[in-house]
Amino acid sequence: MGAVRTFVIGMFAGAVLLYALLWRFHGLAPPDLRPRRVAEAAPPSASTVNRIAHDPLTARRDLRFSPAPDPGDLERLREKELAFPVSGFDRHHLRDDFAEMRGTRVHEALDLLAPRGTPVLAVDEGVVTKLFNSKAGGLTVYQFDRGEAFCYYYAHLDRYAEGLQEGQLLRKGETIGYVGTSGNAPPNVPHLHFTIFKLGADRLWWEGVPVNPFPLWALP
Repeated sequence: MGAVRTFVIGMFAGAVLLYALLWRFHGLAPPDLRPRRVAEAAPPSASTVNRIAHDPLTARRDLRFSPAPDPGDLERLREKELAFPVSGFDRHHLRDDFAEMRGTRVHEALDLLAPRGTPVLAVDEGVVTKLFNSKAGGLTVYQFDRGEAFCYYYAHLDRYAEGLQEGQLLRKGETIGYVGTSGNAPPNVPHLHFTIFKLGADRLWWEGVPVNPFPLWALP
């Protein structure tokens, strides 16, 4: 038993000596005896932040701080003689809910109720800048006019028109999709959420000053 004890003590002493030598000559890092912290959750990626920020239905807007549109914007839009975005819609039922509150945010759009599957039409000639599927807006289309001064925003679509793609040039009145309830729309209230944004100099498709389209189509 004495021999075994001596052997074990010798092995332990040798291991300690070897560890000390490796540590001395940087062959082995010293043990980290500090208390370990629980790993913190990583911050959201830029793509996640952008995806949230790029959805007008997710971002909160406040009328006190939203920039007011230029009075001339509405006149320029009138000159375009925009098509109505929902096929067969009776404009006697058009309601100005642009400034209504939706929870904690201002609506800043028109809700155009129509049966599910009703064609949604391009209001103007211009390019499909972005097709987007978001939790709030569902299937959406962002379309720039030819001069890239305005962005037309169509949301809650049931589906896109066959073959619709980004970069496609749309004609005024062309079908781009169909009325639905995608996103956070009530499942029993199919409608098109439509608005117009006056684009800034950077032409960002998710930003711009909202312009109420109601006066363009309101009946006398």
